[in-house]
Amino acid sequence: MTRFDVWFVRLVGKIEITGSLPAELRHKPMLIAANHIGMFDPFVLTAALRLAGVSPRFMLTGGLLDAPVIGWGLKLGGSLRVDRGKANVIEAFDRATTALRETPGPVLVYPEGRVSRDPGLWPERGKSGVARMALTGDVPVLAISQWGAHEAVYWGTEVVTGWRDVLPLLTSWLRAVRDRPTFKVHFGPVVDLSDLSAAKPGDAIRAHKRIMQTIADNLVPLRADELDKPKFHDPTRPTDSKSPWKPQV
Repeated sequence: MTRFDVWFVRLVGKIEITGSLPAELRHKPMLIAANHIGMFDPFVLTAALRLAGVSPRFMLTGGLLDAPVIGWGLKLGGSLRVDRGKANVIEAFDRATTALRETPGPVLVYPEGRVSRDPGLWPERGKSGVARMALTGDVPVLAISQWGAHEAVYWGTEVVTGWRDVLPLLTSWLRAVRDRPTFKVHFGPVVDLSDLSAAKPGDAIRAHKRIMQTIADNLVPLRADELDKPKFHDPTRPTDSKSPWKPQV
């Protein structure tokens, strides 16, 4: 599946990778935290990690793992299940943390939880769940920053009710195949959380801020000529959020 993914991403555009994945962490439990800029970026991140020598697992909502075909593939790949909105959220968190600690390799997560709705496509505030799992499980967090995948396909719509909802996605994807955008992925540093503890009040928030700030800082050089707003305009993406991590430009 990951071999096919690399081919598929290269069919759509060009992929540029900077930075590196620490060799000593390739086959150990590790969280990889990335900014979420579009529906195509999971494919880009999977390809980048494959080219870096690892096959990532995803931390996903239960609905995706229950879906036909793709859910089967994700389960075989060892993706971790997170059921949102369940009454047993504490139990689910404990299960996810235990699974993460025992997973032999990186798990890809989006601290934002959704594609950014900031007008400038800077990372949203996000939530501290990733940071809490890292501290509780004593698992390192590597930050990935990415840019360009938002040009591959439109955001689309929350619910697909018919062909009219799919058509903009298809036409935008065909346009990307023609124009071949560049997908930039930067492997940043392992975020230093060594002075923080899961047992200390407020440390999860501090860890979350460090993770998100690292992602945002490393995003700046990837989009140096479009710091205010993306040059690519997606008319379907909502812009009703404001990023606290956007640099002063």
